Amino acid sequence: MDANQTEIIVEVAYALPNEQLIIPIKVSNGTTIEQAIKASGILAKFTEIDLAVNKVGVFGKLAKLDMPLRHLDRVEIYRSLIADPKEVRKQRVADGKVMKKGGGDSHSEV
Repeated sequence: MDANQTEIIVEVAYALPNEQLIIPIKVSNGTTIEQAIKASGILAKFTEIDLAVNKVGVFGKLAKLDMPLRHLDRVEIYRSLIADPKEVRKQRVADGKVMKKGGGDSHSEV
């Protein structure tokens, strides 16, 4: 790929538990993550996305909104976790519940 290329193609991705959207767009070389997200139109489709709150990344690695993109990068917008996995484990211990191999609650003998 020519480093002086003026336009690049990137993807903007967002996923819900039962819906995923990946939008390929053509942008100017040097476009930032935030600019690509706004240009994709994804913010209008998913109004719950707040770039001040949601974390973003490129190919699974966290990144800042002002990071310039490269040709064929995939911008990912991450949802907040519903429950912190560490807190869930702490609560299980506090409740006296034990995880058995493979997950789920173990049943105590009566």
